[in-house]
Amino acid sequence: MLTCLIAKKLGNCQTIARVRKPEYSTGIKLVKDDLGLAMLINPSQIAANEIARLLRFPSAVQIDTFAKGRVEILKFKIPANSVLDNYKISSIQSDLNCDILVCGVERGDEVVIPGGDFVLKEGDFVSIVAAPKKGSEFFRKIGIKTNRVKDTIIVGGGDIAYYLAARLLQTGIKVKIIEKNPEKCEHLCQMLPKAEIVCGDGTDNKLLLEEGIAYAESLVSLINVDEENILLSLFAKSQTENCKIITKINRIAYDEVISKLDLDTIIYPKSTTAEYIVRFVRAKKNSLSSNIETMHLILDGKAEALEFRMDEKSPILNTPIEKLNIKKNVLIACINHNGEILTPRGNSVVEKGDTVIVVTTITGMNDINDILQ
Repeated sequence: MLTCLIAKKLGNCQTIARVRKPEYSTGIKLVKDDLGLAMLINPSQIAANEIARLLRFPSAVQIDTFAKGRVEILKFKIPANSVLDNYKISSIQSDLNCDILVCGVERGDEVVIPGGDFVLKEGDFVSIVAAPKKGSEFFRKIGIKTNRVKDTIIVGGGDIAYYLAARLLQTGIKVKIIEKNPEKCEHLCQMLPKAEIVCGDGTDNKLLLEEGIAYAESLVSLINVDEENILLSLFAKSQTENCKIITKINRIAYDEVISKLDLDTIIYPKSTTAEYIVRFVRAKKNSLSSNIETMHLILDGKAEALEFRMDEKSPILNTPIEKLNIKKNVLIACINHNGEILTPRGNSVVEKGDTVIVVTTITGMNDINDILQ
């Protein structure tokens, strides 16, 4: 905060402050303008928000929101014996009568922005674009659970655990926190009176079984040691079939190795924080025709989903999408027209004031013009 204040006084630059402490989370917002802060970022709170979103939709591996929550990109894995196995993408709307769009598929190390002829396979990680209700309808039709979890066990009582538990308790989800530090346990009891706090070693298999890990609907491993988080999550997965398991990993250097382990969902707080900062910086690079409203890294970080706002100078206005000379590996995935979420088809047109979500493996796009040849 002090560094940002000095930087703002010395030069007219945008300043971003990382603020971790929970006690600063509310008070600092009151003096944000006085300190000249363009953005406040709390890695622990951001990670907690991501985890809470996943627990709301436990079948998803990743959820990104656009258009102020009206649109979501949901990533999920096609399970064994799924109706989507050997299913052609172009048949989804006609056969299942679902208004969603498949915007990406991960198959092993391959990442594809698929066309209508692409055939899905068991084990694929599929990303779809949809309004929340339409996304839930799609998952129900293919037999995937959509209801939020009723309870969760959080192992580790740090800042992320506090932010997460506070948010889950507000939505009526039962929370049990296992933490071995007695002082932290006492602090959590005071801060979270509605949560159940267990003072014990969360890596102890016997303790986990005694605390009902086999019957819990979700488990979040938030220990500061990555190896312990991984082993804990693998053990939890061996004890239950329907438990949503989320694993926090601090080091990103081994993400390729970790991604090959049989883990459910992995959260990298450093990567999530970096994405928020990149999104802010990219949004500042406005052009004359449009600007970036929202940006997310998707498809294991190998693609970007960008939300552009259209004005009267945009070159794609009032032209059917099928007639636009769009670059390869670029997909117009959604149109937000005055709050109405439209799934683009060949004859769809974009109008002034709309926001458009574009998915692409081409990095560095700053303007809607960049999608055209």
